[in-house]
Amino acid sequence: MTRKEHSNKLKDLLWGIKAQEWAIKSLATFVLAAGAVVILIPLIYMITTSFKDVSQLRSDPLSIFPRKPLFAEVNGKSEPLYKVTVDGTVSEMALIKNQPGGLGLFVDPAAPETVYTLVLEDQVALYRPDWHPENYPEAVGAIPFWRYLINTLTVTFYGMTGMLISCTLVAYGFSRFRARWLNVLFLVLLSTLMLPSQVRLIPIYVMFQKLGWIDTLLPLIVPQFFANAYDVFMLRQFFMTIPLEMDDAARMDGANSLQVLLHIIIPQARPAILAISIFHFLYAWNDFYEPMIFLHNRNNWTLAVGLQSFDALYAINTHQIMAISLIMVIPPILIFFLSQRVFTQGVVFKGIK
Repeated sequence: MTRKEHSNKLKDLLWGIKAQEWAIKSLATFVLAAGAVVILIPLIYMITTSFKDVSQLRSDPLSIFPRKPLFAEVNGKSEPLYKVTVDGTVSEMALIKNQPGGLGLFVDPAAPETVYTLVLEDQVALYRPDWHPENYPEAVGAIPFWRYLINTLTVTFYGMTGMLISCTLVAYGFSRFRARWLNVLFLVLLSTLMLPSQVRLIPIYVMFQKLGWIDTLLPLIVPQFFANAYDVFMLRQFFMTIPLEMDDAARMDGANSLQVLLHIIIPQARPAILAISIFHFLYAWNDFYEPMIFLHNRNNWTLAVGLQSFDALYAINTHQIMAISLIMVIPPILIFFLSQRVFTQGVVFKGIK
């Protein structure tokens, strides 16, 4: 085999490998794109349904976009318009009566004296866009929305503050200090992840009842000031990737342990702190279980409980349910997209680039 033939064979082999890689990447991209479309269909349906009229929900529930049938005046009555085909000619006619066998009587609104009998399913009903943005203020006004929003934000941000303070301190202790049985204590902490919240419900409820906290926001806020295993684990793993030499250098400059945490660890761990903040926001914003258990007075409800009651009271007003649901979905989506870059850095356990 000559050198030229060997070179051509090598080029063909490389071309085949590149073509195979391109085909695999294209297939993966297509599968991911198709999956994304499937996942987005319910969201798109929720958005469009929130702008529909209640009459469309009953007469045309399967249509995706808000629309309204076109009508024409025929002999003093409003009749639905269709695009029909008569002897190869397409025109707009009004349906004046349904007939047995899937037939319909159609007339030209301009010349109603001539009646055509046509197969109904072969004709196309005419619609016009019919968007109703007033569904949103009506949905907000149907429940004490602003009161629920204030309660939700209070629980979310006060709880987030407590979670960040407690979890940061505990994770700092597990990652930077050395003591006997420290790893055993960490394993005990992690084992609490396997304990269902339903198991702790009755003793916790009895304790809060004796403290007089039932039907207040305190049972949803105060426990966040006692570190939870999941966020402690994430922060500890991130803290452990920060070199100990940085702590030693700070101590040589006279810094104590708290100053090391504030000026060395926390600035380096900003992505991880933001990540667990987003996780906590999503948890507190969407939490339905605990507010339902501890909050009895309607004025103390959060948005999740209020939305469920809205669904129960106004079940026939699907457009308003979708509107209030979309309002509740928007903040988590905005927070995720606005902080996406830092968020993805935070879930990777790496403190120094």
